[in-house]
Amino acid sequence: MFEHLKAFIHHGKRYIPDPTKSVLPSIHTGKPVISSDKCSENCNQCSQICPTQAIQTNPVTIQLYKCVFCLECQHSCPVNKIKFTNELRIFSNSLKKLTIVEGKNEPIEFDAEKIRKDVVKKVGRALRLRLVSAGSCNGCELELGASGNVNFDMSRYGIEFLASPRHCDGLVITGPITENNIDSVLLTYQAIPEPKIVILVGSCATGGGLFQQSPALIRQIIEQLKPDLYIPGCPIHPLTFINGILDYLKK
Repeated sequence: MFEHLKAFIHHGKRYIPDPTKSVLPSIHTGKPVISSDKCSENCNQCSQICPTQAIQTNPVTIQLYKCVFCLECQHSCPVNKIKFTNELRIFSNSLKKLTIVEGKNEPIEFDAEKIRKDVVKKVGRALRLRLVSAGSCNGCELELGASGNVNFDMSRYGIEFLASPRHCDGLVITGPITENNIDSVLLTYQAIPEPKIVILVGSCATGGGLFQQSPALIRQIIEQLKPDLYIPGCPIHPLTFINGILDYLKK
């Protein structure tokens, strides 16, 4: 018994009392900030080194839904123009809102006109989700699994993953959406009763990630699914996922 007590004192409390008031650990990258400092003349190192073409210059912008958070742009910039913070609220229901612009550091917001009130009304305080991996590396799946462990415990908010789509309120998609996974995505989507929420999780799902130019992808299906929430990250963090859903439902 004394050994267990010593272990408890040593480790302390391992759970997060309130995920909505937490911040990302320093080792995990969140929202980037682009300063208004002038770039070196004719410098475009950040856009050239970006593996997903998420960065444009004049002015410098980052399409966060394409970003894989590799930090290459931050390390390559000679004037430290781009800096990644530990801000976890990097989600929206609009891809336009997920574009970070030079000199602007406003919070990422939702597009109020795209909030589906029928979904919010139906879900209430319980949201059951079905996960479909559409070509993912399983990094985001591991983080989604961690969202329900004793540390983050998203089930305290009524958010859970279920096996049967017929018992669910929404679909969570990870991966860049490959041709081999189209049937899995469509069949699961069709099996979920209306009204339903569709969430794209991870940079592969939101923008194609490193594979956006691959002929093996069929991303046209996204227009048919009409996603309600985009949560970029490579991989996403459980705190970002939990807060993304809770903030959307609050709106």
